[in-house]
Amino acid sequence: MSITSIASLCIIENALTASQITKRIDGQLSYHGISYTEYLIMHHLAGSALKTMRRIELAERVGISASGVTRLLAPMQKIKLVEKEINPRDARQSLVKLTQVGQVLYTDASVSFAHCAQELLQGLSDKQVDSLRSLTAKIG
Repeated sequence: MSITSIASLCIIENALTASQITKRIDGQLSYHGISYTEYLIMHHLAGSALKTMRRIELAERVGISASGVTRLLAPMQKIKLVEKEINPRDARQSLVKLTQVGQVLYTDASVSFAHCAQELLQGLSDKQVDSLRSLTAKIG
């Protein structure tokens, strides 16, 4: 088999694996009323300074378009998980902030997320998980 076909097969298999992982995590997080993508948004906000980020920055971190983030944030704002803030440095850009309600939900959902991640990787040793992280970080 040529390197081109091995590379293609690797990408196809990894895309399928990513889809299966997302489906499993979505199922776990649905008990909290959120999707995996919404969880990722809250994860990045929770880890940022002042729990606040620009929409475009969120889009880049989550891997969706800026308009996709905007569509995703609307229902999250409605149920008070996030709120819009004025950017003091640039009035043309708004910021997204994780609310107290969002922080509580994120903390609760993180327990389910960690449990699901542990289940998904249970067949791997810590060293193998670390190797997997290193290898996937080199892609893209």
